[in-house]
Amino acid sequence: MKNTTFKALEHVIDFILRRRVAVVVVVAAITVVMGYLAAHIEVKTVFSDLLPKNHPYVQVNNRFKQTFGGSNMVSIMLEVKKGDVFDMTVLRKVQEITKALQKVEGVDNYQIVSLASKKLKEVRASTSGIESRPLMWPDLPKDAAAIKTLREAVLNNPLVYGPYVSIDMKATLITADFTDGTVDYFKAYRQIKAIADAARGDGVLVRVVGEPILYGLVNYYLTETAQIFFITVASLVVLLLLITRTWHGTLLPLTTGVVSAIWALGAAKLMGFHLDPLVIVVAFLITAQAISNSVQLVSRFEDEVANGASSTKAAARASLLNLFKPGMLAVVADAGCVLVVALTPIPMLEKISYIGTVWILSIMVSALVLTPVLLSWCRLEKRYAHPINIQPILQRILRLCSSIVTSPARYGVAIAALVIFVLSGLYAFNLKVGDANPGSPILWPDSTYNTDATAINHKFQGSDRMFVVVGGDKEGALKQPDVLEGMEKFQKYMEAQPEVGGSISLADVLPAVKRVLREGNPRYQELGNSANENGELMYMFVSGADPGDMDRFADPQALNGAVTLFFRDHQGETIRTAIARVKDYIADHPMKDAHFMLAGGLVGVLAAVNEVILNGQIEAIAFALLVLVVCCTVTYRSMAAGVFFMIPVLLSNTLTFSYMAWKGIGMNINTLPVVALGIGLGVDYTFYIVDGIREELHHHGDVPRAIAKSIASAGKGVLITALTLITSVVLWSLSSLRLQADMGVLIAIWLFISASSALFLMPALVYLFRPKFIVGSKRHPIELAADAEPAVA
Repeated sequence: MKNTTFKALEHVIDFILRRRVAVVVVVAAITVVMGYLAAHIEVKTVFSDLLPKNHPYVQVNNRFKQTFGGSNMVSIMLEVKKGDVFDMTVLRKVQEITKALQKVEGVDNYQIVSLASKKLKEVRASTSGIESRPLMWPDLPKDAAAIKTLREAVLNNPLVYGPYVSIDMKATLITADFTDGTVDYFKAYRQIKAIADAARGDGVLVRVVGEPILYGLVNYYLTETAQIFFITVASLVVLLLLITRTWHGTLLPLTTGVVSAIWALGAAKLMGFHLDPLVIVVAFLITAQAISNSVQLVSRFEDEVANGASSTKAAARASLLNLFKPGMLAVVADAGCVLVVALTPIPMLEKISYIGTVWILSIMVSALVLTPVLLSWCRLEKRYAHPINIQPILQRILRLCSSIVTSPARYGVAIAALVIFVLSGLYAFNLKVGDANPGSPILWPDSTYNTDATAINHKFQGSDRMFVVVGGDKEGALKQPDVLEGMEKFQKYMEAQPEVGGSISLADVLPAVKRVLREGNPRYQELGNSANENGELMYMFVSGADPGDMDRFADPQALNGAVTLFFRDHQGETIRTAIARVKDYIADHPMKDAHFMLAGGLVGVLAAVNEVILNGQIEAIAFALLVLVVCCTVTYRSMAAGVFFMIPVLLSNTLTFSYMAWKGIGMNINTLPVVALGIGLGVDYTFYIVDGIREELHHHGDVPRAIAKSIASAGKGVLITALTLITSVVLWSLSSLRLQADMGVLIAIWLFISASSALFLMPALVYLFRPKFIVGSKRHPIELAADAEPAVA
C-alpha cells in the first residue's frame, strides 16, 4: 500500500490542495477560453460525413453522381383525390413547382425532372424526320385537346408512364438533385416546404421526401432538442438535490459535467469539427460519466466527514486518495473504448471519437481534480437544503443488496445472470445492421415524412434509388447489342426482388425510339440489331435535345451508362439482398465489352455504410474489449482482472442488443457510437465497488464484511447516480426524433444494467470465486493499511 507510486500520488494530491486557489483560477481561465470557442461551434449535419472514405461504392457514386444522380435527391409527389393528374390545376402546380425548384439554394438545375421540365421528352416520327420535344415545356396545354395529346404521349412513353406518372394516373412525381458539399439542409428544407405548402389545396395532396428534407427536419427540431436537453439537466438538478439534500452534492457534479462539456466543445472547434444534432444524446452519455465520477467523490467525502475527518481538506484528500485509481481507470478505459470508434472509416464517427475522447479525458481535471478542490472549502457541519430525507430508503436498498450478495441467494444471482446472458446473447443475433424498418429510423413511423415516403412508394416504383454503372472497355461500347441486352437482362433479374419497384436504363430508351420509327407498332419495340443501328437510335433520341438530356442514361461517348433501380425501402436486409444479387449476376453473366460497377445513389452509399458498420461493429467492440482488458490487467497486474471486468460489459451488450432487436432498432451510423460508449459505461460502477472491497480488505480479511462496507459506501454513489440519470434520461422519449428517444432508452438500459451488475452480480462473484487480485492469496496477501492516514493541515 505504501509503495513509491502511492506516496507520489499523496504528494501530488497534497500539492493540488495546497495550491487550490491557483488550481481553480487556472481551470476557470481555460474554461472561459474554451467556452468562447464552444459558443462558435456549428451545429449541422453534413451528409458526406456519413459516408465511408475510400469505399468503392462511394467512389463510384462520387464519380458519376453529377450525371446519373446522387444521394441528395428530393422527390415531390402531387396526388389528386378525384379525377387524374391531366387537369389544368394539377399541371399548373407541376409547372410552378418545377420553376420554383430552380431557385432553391444548392439544387442542380440540370437534375430537375418533371412533366414540366425539358428532361421528359417524346420522340415523334413524321415525313419530315424524327422530332424529339419536351412533353410539357415551356407552356401548359392550351385546351382539352392538348391535354388529351399529352395524356396519350405519356401513356406511350415507358420512361414517363410509371416513373413520373403513376399507373392509375392519380399522381405525378417531380425529382430534384442537389450538389453535394454545397447544400444547406435546413435552408433546402425550408425552401422546399414553402413550395410544397403553396401547392397544396384544390384537391391536391403534396408529399415530399429525400435526404435534404430528412436532415433539414433534424435541424428543424434542433430547438426542441435543446429544450429537452435543458429540461433533462433541470430534472437532474432536482433529483440530485432531492437525494443528496445538499447544495455541494448537487452543484459539484453538475459543475463537473459543464466544465467537461465546455472543454470538449472548445477542443472540437479548435480541431475544426462541427456538432451533429443527431449525436447530442451521446453528449449526454459522456456527461453522465463525468457526473458519476463526481458523485462518487462527493459520496466518499461525506463518509469521511461522518467518520470524523479533522477538516474538510483532510476529507477531500482522503476521498481523492482512495478513489483516484478506480476513477482514473474508468476515465482511461472509457476514453480508449471511444477512441477505437475512429477505426471505422466514416468521418462522422471519427469526429465523434476524437471529440468524445477529449471529453472523457477532461474528466481527469473536472472530476478528479476540481471536485475534491471545491469540496475542501465545504463545511464540516452538514446543512440540509430541504427537509425531505430519502436516505433511509437508499440505505435499506443497499442493505438488501448486501444481504442478497452475502447470503446463499448469491448463487441465484450468478445463475440468473448466466441464464440472462445466454438467452439475450442468442436473441441478440436478430439485431439487424442498417435500418431495421421501412422509412427513416430517425423519425417516428407516423411522422409526416415517413407517411409521405409510404405513399410515394405505393404510387411509384420507389423513392430510393441506386444506380449500377455499366462501364465500357472502349468508346461506343454501350451501342453494342450484347451490352444492351446484358443491361436489359440485368434489369429483369433485379426487378424479381420484391423491394425493387422498377428500373430504367438506355436499354429502355432505344426500343421506345425504334417503336416510334415503326409508326408506334409495339412489335418493333426492341433493341437495334447492330451497334450502328443502336447508335442511330441514340442520335435520334438526342437530336434537337438540350446538352445533358442523355446524361442520366449514358455519357456522350457511350462509354459509361447507368442502370437505375428504384427501391420501396432502404432497410438493411433489402440493401444487402440487392447487393448480393448484383454481385451474383455479375459473376454469372460476364460481358464481353463492358463491366458493372457498384454502386451509386442513396441506396448505393447506404450499402457502403452498412458494409463498413458490419465490419466496424465487430472490430470496434473487439478493440474496445481489448482496451478494457489491457487497462484492467495493467492496473491490477492480473490477466484475471481483465477477464473479470468483461462480465458486466458482455452482459450489458447482449441485453442492449436484444432490446434493439426486439424494438426494431438497427445497428447503423447513429447507434454505433452509443454501443462503443456503452462498453466503458457498462463497467465504470464496478470499478468503484471492487476497489472499495480491496480497500476494505487492507484493514481486515473478512470478505463478506468488506463487500457490505463497499456496497454501503461506493454503492451509495452508484445508486444516486443511477437513479438520477436513469430518471432524467427517460425525458428523451418526448423527442419528435425517434432516434433520440431510442438512444435515451438505450442509455437508461445501460445505466440500469451497469448499476445492477455493480450492486448485485459482481460482489456475488467476488464472494463466490474470491479472485486473487481482489482478496489476495497466500503468496501475495493483501497488505494491511496503517491505522490512520496523515491529515492535511
